[in-house]
Amino acid sequence: MSIDPSAVVHESAKIHKDAVIAPYAMIGAHVEIGAGTVVDSHAVIDGPTKIGKNNHIYSFASIGGDPQDITYQDGQESNLVIGDDNLIREFCTINRGTEKENSLTRIGSNNMLMSYVHIAHDCQLGNHIIMSNNASLAGHVRISDWAILGGFVLVKQFCSIGRHTYAGMGSQINKDIPDYMVAAGINPRIRSINTVGMKRRGFSASSISSIKRAFKVVYRDSQGRLLDQALKELKASESDSPEVMQFVECIRNSRVGIMRGPVDE
Repeated sequence: MSIDPSAVVHESAKIHKDAVIAPYAMIGAHVEIGAGTVVDSHAVIDGPTKIGKNNHIYSFASIGGDPQDITYQDGQESNLVIGDDNLIREFCTINRGTEKENSLTRIGSNNMLMSYVHIAHDCQLGNHIIMSNNASLAGHVRISDWAILGGFVLVKQFCSIGRHTYAGMGSQINKDIPDYMVAAGINPRIRSINTVGMKRRGFSASSISSIKRAFKVVYRDSQGRLLDQALKELKASESDSPEVMQFVECIRNSRVGIMRGPVDE
């Protein structure tokens, strides 16, 4: 274990012998830090927070702070769980959960959270996510695997960002982005499918073609077609495509409704 003498570590904290705690870092009560995780100088980690293996938490990050929720009171159950191999850059803030939603904020593994990212209470993040500088999530947001959020993206409470999606810089997201889609604009619209991202992650040409057809049914040719009707058509015509069935299920599970305005021609 490498804990600099100037670091402040609460007696109840559990630090793995292979973790590194740099000068002037502060580790609070009920914090667990796994093997290989590095906490840089002046970072602050409050608990209850559990952090897995091989994470790197950079200087001045504030991890596991109280929820910014006026209903939260001291003594309520409130937790943060972070997986493995995440990069959490300078000045990131991640808040613990509230009793409104299982008292848990959860971050998966292999994510990159760039400087000044904010993740509010009760958010649930998957794996391999990139949040660019100053991207911010309000409470109860869900981000699925391989999503990318550009700089200064803002996401409203209870919204969901699907798998393999891309949200362009400065987007103000107040509806769900379904799997595989690209959204852009200050008042964002769905622009296309994320062909580039899908190719990079090894999706076959046939899978990408299936998603393109699904996109056309839900978005490009959607004038006058109810969403439920579009989804029924996809279940009938694309039932052999697991990607399209996942896309349909993502839309059906939406809590706040999906983006479904006009798209670029």
